[in-house]
Amino acid sequence: MKENLERLRDAGIRLATLTNSPQQVADAQLDNSGLHGYFEQVLSADAVKRLKPAPEPYHMAAERLGVENGQVRLVAAHAWDVAGAMRAGCAAAFVARPGMVLNPLFERPDVVGADLTEVANQILKVETGP
Repeated sequence: MKENLERLRDAGIRLATLTNSPQQVADAQLDNSGLHGYFEQVLSADAVKRLKPAPEPYHMAAERLGVENGQVRLVAAHAWDVAGAMRAGCAAAFVARPGMVLNPLFERPDVVGADLTEVANQILKVETGP
């Protein structure tokens, strides 16, 4: 995972997290995983008192990052989260881990991969060109 985060960051892609967990829990999880330093911000839906997939957390993420909603790309292994981000005007990428499938009733994101390496490769291609 770390190598993919490094590749994205080194390509100039800004990285942040957005979770439904309370801020304290999100910070602790990233600290314990050793991944905290890869993200410029750790964001909690708790800040807007609405949980994903409501649009408010995705809009808050864009605002905190100082970008338009369309400049945010959520990466997730949950179809509901991908659908929520896309409905909120964000781009999305789906990590199709074993047992995780996209909902055929929702729009398909432009990036779909079997793991984070495939997703990172596609994001780099889409966001930075060939």
